[in-house]
Amino acid sequence: MLVRDAMSTLVLTIGPAHTLRQAARLMSARRIGAAVVHDPDTCGLGILTERDILDAVGAGLDPDAENASGHTTTDVVFASPAWTLEEAAAAMTHGGFRHLIVLDGDGPVGVVSVRDIIRCWAPARRQAAGVAL
Repeated sequence: MLVRDAMSTLVLTIGPAHTLRQAARLMSARRIGAAVVHDPDTCGLGILTERDILDAVGAGLDPDAENASGHTTTDVVFASPAWTLEEAAAAMTHGGFRHLIVLDGDGPVGVVSVRDIIRCWAPARRQAAGVAL
C-alpha cells in the first residue's frame, strides 16, 4: 500500500504569525494533529504538531502570545505519494516523529500520520490472518 492511499488530503496550512491558540483551534475543528506552516518570507514549509503546542503550554508559555514560527519544525522530512507505507513508517521511526508532509510537484498534497498507517495496516493484517472484519 502507498502513502497516497493512507494520507489525509485535508491539509491545514497556516502562517508563521498564527498564535498557538489559533493553530490549536483550527486543528481541533478539523480533528487533525498537525498543521503545515508556510512562511512566505523564507519560501519554506514547516510543521506544527499537537505535541509542539502541548509542550509550549506545558512550559507555561501563553498560547495567545506565542506564534507558530517559534514552535515549528523546519527541518522536515517530506514524503512522496508513491512511497510505500513501510518507507513512511521507517522515515518516522528514524526521525522520531509521527507526521510527514506529502509533497507532489510544487506543494503539499497531504499529511500522513502514524495513525493513518495503522488504519491501513490493521485491516490488512486481520484479513491476512483470516479474522472477520
